[in-house]
Amino acid sequence: MNKPQAARFKDYTNAYFQTDTKLTGKKREELILAYTPLIRYIASRLASRLPPQVAFDDLVSSGIIGLIDAIDKFNIGKKVQFKTYAEFRVRGAMLDELRSLDWVPRSVRRKATDIEHTYKKLEKVLGRPATDEEAAESMDLSLDNFYKLLDETKTVSFMDIELLRGKGPDSMGSGIDAISMDGTDPFAAINLSQIRDLLAKSIDKLPAKERLTVSLYYFEELTMKEIGQVMGYTESRISQMHSKAMIRLRSRLKQILTD
Repeated sequence: MNKPQAARFKDYTNAYFQTDTKLTGKKREELILAYTPLIRYIASRLASRLPPQVAFDDLVSSGIIGLIDAIDKFNIGKKVQFKTYAEFRVRGAMLDELRSLDWVPRSVRRKATDIEHTYKKLEKVLGRPATDEEAAESMDLSLDNFYKLLDETKTVSFMDIELLRGKGPDSMGSGIDAISMDGTDPFAAINLSQIRDLLAKSIDKLPAKERLTVSLYYFEELTMKEIGQVMGYTESRISQMHSKAMIRLRSRLKQILTD
């Protein structure tokens, strides 16, 4: 498997940061320009899962704000590469922008919640993840209409598990977004290492194809189209697998945290 694309961007930690000096205005500008391609790369990955009304340029603008925040707060003494820290701050700023826009209609959130409840109910009865056919039957839908419903709700299935790759220090926060669709934070009372453990265990319990989709998308940083080429499915079907995986994970994690 190729090296994840985000990892291919050069790190400028040693070139710009020293323990005893501050960045000059010129160096700050150089650093912002150097990391602009990374900002655009992160924005393009997020935009690929968002509706057209979310402007790509708005994501880039918020990413630049996140990068400036990273430059101001970076501490070379923490033994973390600046690129790693900047990538986290940039993505976090973009996700903050998305939350402020409230870009998912309530009707779509309600449909996603219906699917989540269906999976939860069936898994409790069956003792295993429900198949597409079982979920469709339980919701009194044809299989085609069930897939259409997954397509409609894919923007809700928005979950960044970046830190499961072990790329960020605990002090940087959880990196988990949209597990709860009502805006509350179900992870407020637990620490990052616990979140990683919960997610890892929950991902292991996903159906094999959904587990592979999650791995290729979040860990190998392939696009939906590239994953489709690897697995022999259309890009649309991979997107549906991703949606199902995220809904299952959200349901499972909520259940763990409320038990």
